[in-house]
Amino acid sequence: MKLRALLVDDDCLARKELCLLLQPFEDIQVVGEAENASEAQELISKLNCSIIFLDIHMPGLNYNDLTKLLRKNSDLPTIIFTTAQEEYAFAFTLNTIDYLLKPIHPKRLAEALMKVRQLKANLTAPKDNLLTSNKSEAITPPPKLLEVVPVELSGKIILLHQNEIVFIYTDKDKVYIKTQKDSYLTHFTLRELELRLNSTLFFRSHRCYLVNLQRMRELIPYFNGTYTIVVDDLERSEILVSRTKSRILKEMLGL
Repeated sequence: MKLRALLVDDDCLARKELCLLLQPFEDIQVVGEAENASEAQELISKLNCSIIFLDIHMPGLNYNDLTKLLRKNSDLPTIIFTTAQEEYAFAFTLNTIDYLLKPIHPKRLAEALMKVRQLKANLTAPKDNLLTSNKSEAITPPPKLLEVVPVELSGKIILLHQNEIVFIYTDKDKVYIKTQKDSYLTHFTLRELELRLNSTLFFRSHRCYLVNLQRMRELIPYFNGTYTIVVDDLERSEILVSRTKSRILKEMLGL
């Protein structure tokens, strides 16, 4: 059975390139293309899609529009985001299974499609088969949320509760967690913490920052449509917000 794909991107060349990349996959059938939000909404309601390849930065389709659009469907297709920027914090909140950085590499596309196949097989397989299936073929379960976060300071392991964390940042190849007073080294990557912390509490403002929304105190316009967040640690630290995430944050705050 073929997986029916809808391509949503305002860039015609990007859609053509993705069509060409999908041709070698015999179980994938491109059933439609959309270049704006209204076209996407119409096609999603008409086509029985298995997968939507969705450009994050498409004009006329903001975060709230996207949420409303997709949640209208009781049987949501699987979403693979496509983006030219490695900023995808919210990409795993709307039935999304993966993201692809442009220009899309065939190997990454194959990996994303494999995840879709595994997900579809898991949803359609009898429960008894799921219990007895080969572990190597099973879908990796979502990472378990962290109740506390282990960090290091002066040779000690300290356990931080999520509400103690003001923000998390990267410095060279290391990741640090900032509380009201101190910075602690953690062995988790920023991506791992993004997946394992409360997603309603922590916001990926930038590729180098994860910020506790409850610890924000000011939002200052920066330049080119971006902002900086002032948090309530002792230093009143300023956290960078990328251009894409600035738009998302404004929508989240109703600005």
